[in-house]
Amino acid sequence: MARVVAYMDDLFFQMKLAETAKHLHVEVKVAASPDALLQLMDPLPKFVIVDLNARNAPLQAAQALLRQQPTLPIIGFLSHVQTDLAAQAKAAGFQQVMPRSQFTTNLPQILAMAKD
Repeated sequence: MARVVAYMDDLFFQMKLAETAKHLHVEVKVAASPDALLQLMDPLPKFVIVDLNARNAPLQAAQALLRQQPTLPIIGFLSHVQTDLAAQAKAAGFQQVMPRSQFTTNLPQILAMAKD
């Protein structure tokens, strides 16, 4: 089964992610702390999703992950007005950064990429 790891602490959004993944037969594991994120890397997921508005240093957690797994794709989402944070995420090595609304709309297609 395709596997994705997500870094987020929004319970409502975790449920949406889990339900969408279930319908697509994609396994999703969720971490809410940097240590938990690193512990979910075995086996290596197809990609990692990061809520850049999570409370527990999401950008720093992703940077730590990229130091260990520099080629692992990371997809970030955030409020559309946070252009500086989006630029920081791209500079840190995120493969994609998009507004939350775009991420939500495209969630089925994004998770389907795990099956490729």
